[in-house]
Amino acid sequence: MSAALATRLLRWFDQHGRKDLPWQRTLNDGRRDAYRVWLSEVMLQQTQVATVVGYFERFVRALPTLRALAAADEDTVLALWSGLGYYRRARFLHRAAQLCVERHGGELPRDFAALSALPGIGRSTAGAILAQAHGLRFPILDGNVKRVLTRYHGIHGHPGESAVEKQLWQHAETHTPKTRVADYTQAIMDLGATLCTRSRPRCGDCPLATGCIAHRDDLTAQLPSRKPTRSIPTRATVMLILRDHDRRVLLERRGPQGVWSGLWSLPEAGDPGSAWRLAQQHAQIDDAQALAPFTHVFSHYRLDIEPLLFDRATARGGIADNPHLRWCSAGELGALGLPAPVRSLLLQINDST
Repeated sequence: MSAALATRLLRWFDQHGRKDLPWQRTLNDGRRDAYRVWLSEVMLQQTQVATVVGYFERFVRALPTLRALAAADEDTVLALWSGLGYYRRARFLHRAAQLCVERHGGELPRDFAALSALPGIGRSTAGAILAQAHGLRFPILDGNVKRVLTRYHGIHGHPGESAVEKQLWQHAETHTPKTRVADYTQAIMDLGATLCTRSRPRCGDCPLATGCIAHRDDLTAQLPSRKPTRSIPTRATVMLILRDHDRRVLLERRGPQGVWSGLWSLPEAGDPGSAWRLAQQHAQIDDAQALAPFTHVFSHYRLDIEPLLFDRATARGGIADNPHLRWCSAGELGALGLPAPVRSLLLQINDST
């Protein structure tokens, strides 16, 4: 059964698979660039291909090699990542590149244990790099592959549960062929992304439909089993937009913990009164304008944001000596790692006021 699945999947891939993605381009020796494969795999975590392509191409134009990534400063890396979210992925990517330069001669190791020991490279990502860049036989188990295998084998239970995931890894190992491993791993990811989708899967076009238990038993709407739902809390913050006479905005680098860690953002306060007091610590202010509030949704909570604009502020002394505070012009924003909602807010303000 395992050989039949790979054969049918590869036959489908030859006709319908995606073969022109920017990270699939080969080197002079016909192999794919392991750096590009790695970068794409990290970007594709939690993010769809259509979104990733533009970010990927911009990233490799700026940092075309692993050594270039390792040598870049964190602000450059986070600025290139800005908008993709889950910024810890970018920091792990940066640190892993530096470790490759320090320990592995500036290359991603081809040894599975050494590769998977790098920050942000788990079992599936390591397998994808080794399979797609070097043709080595390692299984993968990203979200698309989990969905395909869960339906094909009729596995109940949330795929994030350890017992269910163990089953899926066993099936992934069994189905991975000994030849054309790079094409197979791309094929099963493509199948999940284009046909075996979460909603409205196109079973009539699927090369695996005849052996799929979920299709046979009309369970495609129930499998994979959804994660048990829980309500997420809502938090609130006031974001201070202190803008001076030169239309520069005061930014603050966030600490190493929590969401948006290490990114430049706007100073925050718990309520408007605290916001006024904080604004007065940083600048001489006359008035404030309350802007339209909005909500940003994280995976584990909702954040209600109330922007408060203090225009024509005069900076107080001491900011120049604080490495975590800086006045920034509109033209400088592109070089900094900013949370997507903060960048969007600042662009709106610059366009409208």
